[in-house]
Amino acid sequence: MWHGGAPDASAHAGSAGAGGGVRAGTESALGPGPVAGETVAATDGTPSGAGELVVSRYRNAAPIWTDPAVEEVLPQIRSTAVLAAIRSATVGMPVERAACAPFTHGRWAFSHNGAIPDWRRVLTEVAAEFGSAPLLEAESLTDSAALWVILRDLLADSPDAEPAGATGGDEPGEALRRVMAAVLGRSPRARLNLLVGDGAGVWATTWHHALSVLEADEFVVVASEPFDDDARWRPIEDRQLVRVRDGRVSVRPLDIEIGRAGS
Repeated sequence: MWHGGAPDASAHAGSAGAGGGVRAGTESALGPGPVAGETVAATDGTPSGAGELVVSRYRNAAPIWTDPAVEEVLPQIRSTAVLAAIRSATVGMPVERAACAPFTHGRWAFSHNGAIPDWRRVLTEVAAEFGSAPLLEAESLTDSAALWVILRDLLADSPDAEPAGATGGDEPGEALRRVMAAVLGRSPRARLNLLVGDGAGVWATTWHHALSVLEADEFVVVASEPFDDDARWRPIEDRQLVRVRDGRVSVRPLDIEIGRAGS
């Protein structure tokens, strides 16, 4: 699974297997356009020696059409879950490898398609509200990297942060909703299509940008837009939370009141 975005927009995609593995493909955007980094993170379903699932990540800040790994290496990826992103950097944001999603921590991988106006002020206030780690821990000076520092602390306490197959509530989805509510309460024009995976499940939000889901017999793909003409693709309405786990997809509205700080 690999998704090529439109020239003027970033894009991301996540895929999770239904009890098995998934493989990365190469429906790539190989043509001229703005500078865009392309990255992929895969979570291996086999525990490491410490008993935790292992996240492997590849990132490149160069335009995707110049990277031979897209055709030579990435198609060979096999994993219980794959998260991929293509970045079209917002004007004023750094173009560097550290700014490219997926951002990872432990078993988690994260991507953000969108933008947060006045993000330095907004995310400083949100971090203070949640008592999160200092934003200086962000890998890069971007809204997405700073947002991840806040979200990762909430995910660390999630019941779903257990080894694959463990039971638990929809805490990752609630973590996404809480962070989005806090951001939108301070920046109502923020665009927050978020995507997070833990190696066993994928959670995605729609807030301004498009999102589609493809359900196959052995895997599910969540992507910014369909990357082929498969009739099983279905669009997701705006302001929704998508959860994929054990081959099952659930979609529910994001209960967020605009213009109110926090939640």
